[in-house]
Amino acid sequence: MIKGKPLIQHVIEQVIKSKRVTEIIVATSSKKSDDKLISFLKKIKVKYFRGSLNNVASRFLKIAKKKNKKFFIRISGDSPLISPKIINRAIVFHKKNPKYDLITNIFPRTFPQGQSVEIIKLSALEKNISNMNENDLEHVTKFFYKNNHNFLIKNFVYTGKNLLIKMAVDTKKDLKNILKIIK
Repeated sequence: MIKGKPLIQHVIEQVIKSKRVTEIIVATSSKKSDDKLISFLKKIKVKYFRGSLNNVASRFLKIAKKKNKKFFIRISGDSPLISPKIINRAIVFHKKNPKYDLITNIFPRTFPQGQSVEIIKLSALEKNISNMNENDLEHVTKFFYKNNHNFLIKNFVYTGKNLLIKMAVDTKKDLKNILKIIK
């Protein structure tokens, strides 16, 4: 919890601030352990999709196909301070350059952890999901980065002072650091 709100609510609120995002769908697992998350998403009226715990790539693929989308944006649920400006920057670039299989700001990383945005072309994921190993399926874009010579990848970089502070929440220590940043 941050300021009395679950972490995911902060992520959603930041994504909503991006006026270019047309729809938010939280992709989570079908496991009982995620039932509490689903109850919360229902309460705040945010769409969700449930699928395999470890095959996150299949979750994204199924959502994009169901919604008839050619691309989707991946933003992690551990990014409560994700910048709407960074999301907008990726979307604007994508609209001008839809040929890319992946638009990212972490290849190489110049933005802090917790500020990662990836726009993935559905057809590229669909063509390659059967070639992905267990780790790739869980982390979705790892396969693209490992095999970057086979894909059109555009990385956009941070041009200000290089602030490689961690803004993602993976541990209790990370949460304490986020609370300090928010203050």
